[in-house]
Amino acid sequence: MIYREFQDLKLSALGMGAMRLPVVDGNDSVIDEAAVNEMVAHAMEHGVNYYDTAWGYHNGNSELVMGRALGRYPRESFYLATKFPGYDLSNMDKVEEIFEKQLEKCGVEYFDFYLFHNVCEMNIDAYLDPKYGIFEYLLKQKGNGRIKHLGFSAHGSCDVMKRFLEAYGEHMEFCQIQLNYIDWSFQNAKEKVELLKEYHLPVWVMEPLRGGKLAKLSDENEAKLHALRPEEGIPAWAFRFLQTLPEVTMVLSGMSNAEQLKDNIRTFGADKPLTEKKMKTLMEIAGQMTGGVPCTACHYCTSHCPQGLDIPMLLKLYNEHSFTGGGFLAPMALMAVPKEKQPDACLGCRSCEAVCPQQIKISEALADFAAKL
Repeated sequence: MIYREFQDLKLSALGMGAMRLPVVDGNDSVIDEAAVNEMVAHAMEHGVNYYDTAWGYHNGNSELVMGRALGRYPRESFYLATKFPGYDLSNMDKVEEIFEKQLEKCGVEYFDFYLFHNVCEMNIDAYLDPKYGIFEYLLKQKGNGRIKHLGFSAHGSCDVMKRFLEAYGEHMEFCQIQLNYIDWSFQNAKEKVELLKEYHLPVWVMEPLRGGKLAKLSDENEAKLHALRPEEGIPAWAFRFLQTLPEVTMVLSGMSNAEQLKDNIRTFGADKPLTEKKMKTLMEIAGQMTGGVPCTACHYCTSHCPQGLDIPMLLKLYNEHSFTGGGFLAPMALMAVPKEKQPDACLGCRSCEAVCPQQIKISEALADFAAKL
């Protein structure tokens, strides 16, 4: 296992995420605890020392199961991370109640890492609202030694992250973002990494395999990668991409079975960053995979829209929603968009299409987006 330095700690470069643990009969709420115990035992034996869970994972059962699995080991032998569930606005006035319950569920007296969960368009105003006292309470718990390191995770835009950092950045120690070779451009992850560099914050990675989409590629693309590194498995390429970025400290992988865990541990037995040629090939593959409508955000269309829609922004979210096959990212981002500026506000007048240099059928795309939503 390779390790990364974080302050005075040495963290395993691979962390075990507990959002996709093995379950019984496909029921996400019923975790296969015996299988988890075996996975944790193997991870501990092979040098994994970082474990990430959260209040809402597996319908609230992830913290319980991970707490019991890790409770068999000396407390100083692992680092445990969990999060305040601000993705649900009804939790905002319950920070003390939830934090105390999390300690109880995990069976620990302190958390090594604690995060504001999923800072995004939907909850940024609440996270910054002093009436809830979330930031003050968590800072107090850090002062009391019940939180060793405080950070945040973000699925929101760069602008949302900037607002959070402007308010709390001096007290944050790390940030967890969705980062992989698809989202380097597709979700502006590169821009987010640059923003975090400005605040001297190391990057924690979630979704390194994009929910499994990067574990298997088309035969053509797999052949391209095998030609460059015959010994490397396809999922490993996603991790090698991350090993190429010096800003990345922690890579979390939500592994659902022992084989995935063993495969990832083998990958993280060595640092093998990509050369410029290999990185170029990977970026070309990413571009082919995402495809979608070829909007260049030139904004010619917006001045011709009688509804005043931010068409480039909507098309970007449409591409995300189509590529993912649904998911929560696009609907979450649209929560910050007024109802009259949503995709279904398009009149289908096609004025925008008359001036689009890419000749995109914008009205059809927005109608399809509205139907998908």
